[in-house]
Amino acid sequence: MKDYSGAAKADPSPAVPSGESISAVFTDHEAATSPAPEAFDGLYPMIFKRRSFHTFPGGRSLSAGELEEIEAFTSRIRPLTPGTRVAFKIVPREKTNCKRGQYCVLFYSEKNEYYLYNAGYMMEQLDLWLTARDIGVCWYGFGRTREKRIDGLSFVIMLAIEKAEPGDFRKDYRESARKPTGEIFEGTDYREVVEVAKYAPSACNTQPWLVHSEPGRLLVSRILGSRGSIPARLLSFYNKIDVGIFLLFIELGLRHGGRAPEIRLLSDADEGKENQVAEFCVPKCVDETLVVHRII
Repeated sequence: MKDYSGAAKADPSPAVPSGESISAVFTDHEAATSPAPEAFDGLYPMIFKRRSFHTFPGGRSLSAGELEEIEAFTSRIRPLTPGTRVAFKIVPREKTNCKRGQYCVLFYSEKNEYYLYNAGYMMEQLDLWLTARDIGVCWYGFGRTREKRIDGLSFVIMLAIEKAEPGDFRKDYRESARKPTGEIFEGTDYREVVEVAKYAPSACNTQPWLVHSEPGRLLVSRILGSRGSIPARLLSFYNKIDVGIFLLFIELGLRHGGRAPEIRLLSDADEGKENQVAEFCVPKCVDETLVVHRII
């Protein structure tokens, strides 16, 4: 079932049928066996190109073929938490309260431990993949949709998307306002990975992460209370999604350097000043095809 009304026609192929578009629902088995490192192909360079489109230039429309490619990619996105059931849905912007972009990609999930980290980790893969295809993206955190549940899954967050020009994307990623690396990093190993990962997007640019490095491992914590202009009651929700995005950037950076890490999720707590969320166990040099992505 699809809802691509208004999609531009790239060729004279038949119009895409009207209706709803649930592009991917993972059962426990499908999530646990979804493609691993190959799902990351081409994503790392997009860290330096991507930008948040708070406004879109307009004038260009996504074709039905492009929407179908997006739908197909969502079925290949790799989960942070295998076993969590999720769904992606592509709808015209008008079916939400979003005022930006042409379409919205909605993310639904069962609400279990770490589901918000998983949402950030999975949706940012889509963000980077869209960037590679000159499709602009805006994380629309306060978005609402008419359909709050799908197949027992709850709506979590959405991306607003629209076709853009290559020149609309970031020219120099270092111009983005970010905390100094020394403020979010402790240790000596893998500093170059964090130097890049710190450019992960976050709600209100709160950057709620801290990394401690030791030989062979990285520990990532969520800084509690880093709110910017986020209402206090929503702080944990957005910060957890943000850290999920950051975990993806760390993993992409390590893999880019030839190290396929094993990730252990440690805590989903909301108490104290810091919450140690994840540990990356980093081998010196590995054949990525031999490493299994595990969550313990």
